[in-house]
Amino acid sequence: MSRQDRAGLAFVAPVLVGTLLVLVVPTAMGLLLSVTDFDIYALADLRFLRFVGVQNYLDLLRQPLFWRAIANTVLFAALGVPAAIGTSLATALLIHSRAVRLKPVWRLMFFAPYVTTLVATALVWRYVLDTRSGLLNYWLSLLGVAPVDWLGDPRTSIPATLIFIVWKAFGYNMLVFAAALSTVPLDLHEAARLDGAGAWARFRHVTLPAIGPALLLAAVISVANFLQVFTEPYVMTHGGPAESTVTVLYFMFEQGFTWWNLGVASAVAVILSAAILVVTALQARLGRRYEWV
Repeated sequence: MSRQDRAGLAFVAPVLVGTLLVLVVPTAMGLLLSVTDFDIYALADLRFLRFVGVQNYLDLLRQPLFWRAIANTVLFAALGVPAAIGTSLATALLIHSRAVRLKPVWRLMFFAPYVTTLVATALVWRYVLDTRSGLLNYWLSLLGVAPVDWLGDPRTSIPATLIFIVWKAFGYNMLVFAAALSTVPLDLHEAARLDGAGAWARFRHVTLPAIGPALLLAAVISVANFLQVFTEPYVMTHGGPAESTVTVLYFMFEQGFTWWNLGVASAVAVILSAAILVVTALQARLGRRYEWV
């Protein structure tokens, strides 16, 4: 090995070791635990890794709560991803317009929720949405609307939680879109305007194709994040009411750290990881179709 090769290996070794410790080893352990009946109470007599094959996966398929968690997670993603991307893109377009002044201040204000502590802001929003003393119901009462049990009614628990999630997360995508919009050539807009294209036509045929890679990036990140929703329902609703906000990650947490079914919890993690990989691959294929990647 030459001196140059040794120097290059020395530079990448910390990253390789970190990737091995925090990604490869945990992934391998998760796959191993998913096919075992892991018993933490049997560590002393070495009976804690009893091989059970695909039994954990079959047990999951027979659990109604697991299917309920999948349905809730899909609903979170189906409603949350378009809302998060739509609000982020609309905000970025508004800030990018020439009529808006003090653009760095607005960017900072909209990005601030993203970097605030998740648990703290979730607790604040829990009080905002409180039935009796919440600010939202107080404002609605001024309009003559009766108090709504936002977090205690299965019909409103997911929309109320989604309002907080979108508010918390849309700042990141907004910055991505703002950066992408700044790279759109102005001469293309001018040429389209001279050809008689209206605002919507210029947005559809000029702006959207130009920011396609940023849109794909935001979609991939948003889908992955919404498929892994956990902290928000855990803090705000505790999975209720009537299990209406139990997500796949919440179900995995309950199985692993409440009931100590670590084998089943690992199987859930493997299924969720596979689902995210499949969805990401489909998004990448769609991006290649529109020449975004």
